[in-house]
Amino acid sequence: MKSVPVRPLLAAALGLALCAGAHAQEKFTYMTNWYAQAEHGGFYQAVATGLYKKQGLDVTIKMGGPQVNILQLMAAGQADCVMGSSDMQMMIARAGGLPVVTLAAVFQKDPQVLISHDNVKSFEEMKDKTILIAPSAQRGYWLWLKGKYGLKDEQTRPYTFNIQPFVADPNAVQQGYLTSEPFAIQKAGVKANAHLFADKGWTSYATTISCMDETVKTRAKAVDAFVKATMEGWKSYLADPAPGNALIKKDNPNMTDEQLAYSVAKLKEMGIIASGDARTGGIGYIDEGRAKQNYAFLVDHKLIDGSKLKVEDAYKLDAVKAAKVLP
Repeated sequence: MKSVPVRPLLAAALGLALCAGAHAQEKFTYMTNWYAQAEHGGFYQAVATGLYKKQGLDVTIKMGGPQVNILQLMAAGQADCVMGSSDMQMMIARAGGLPVVTLAAVFQKDPQVLISHDNVKSFEEMKDKTILIAPSAQRGYWLWLKGKYGLKDEQTRPYTFNIQPFVADPNAVQQGYLTSEPFAIQKAGVKANAHLFADKGWTSYATTISCMDETVKTRAKAVDAFVKATMEGWKSYLADPAPGNALIKKDNPNMTDEQLAYSVAKLKEMGIIASGDARTGGIGYIDEGRAKQNYAFLVDHKLIDGSKLKVEDAYKLDAVKAAKVLP
């Protein structure tokens, strides 16, 4: 038998190893703030269409939920970055001692609403209503609503993420997300109005990419790649949500095509993603001036101690500015 030279075999093996390494995808985990839904669509779209892989990432999306503390899990190393409900929420966490920084905010408008029965046309007409809100709202938008519209703490009752108390009481108003609860109430046969805070001066950003300082420092390239591919995913999702929706339904079998279609339509109709600064700065853009407004709101209402947090420490916006994925 003719012997084969060892050196060429080693060279070939080395070449194959290098080739395989060049195509290896870096693992990256992102945790959302709720069960899979259209409001998370761009992230799922980037997985479904290979946009993360194109950036060299093997991304896993983990669902949050009502009993899931996503910040605690990220701090424990179970996620690389998380979906903050708002940039204000992330500033409160950082002021409380968690070294979390926000890199981008997909939603230029916070989709938070109060939902009234159809005879109530404005926030001003809610002064004699029972208002159902979650305890967390008391340390956020409720302070803004009280200051702007004269609503009172005595009006509030706990919101249990169930629409039935609202449906049964014509004098009730409840919190919700523009893209979600109004659809469920409509399906229940009740005529209602959704009052969007963002169109009345509420400046909070929503649906953030927020990460630990250490992750941003030690995995800078992966984090930057994740931000860019995510914004491309959102652009793709708004154009054709079918690939992302298929993965959403796989993660959350309770999600229906009808609900998904309603949510996507509302995201577009109300300019939740593609309005404001996103039109020139790109999807996910955060304006420093607006971030300072949000910071000032938190300091003024004693939700954070300004001596313990500088606004510039709560944001790192290089990646989203560099990505500049225009809608």
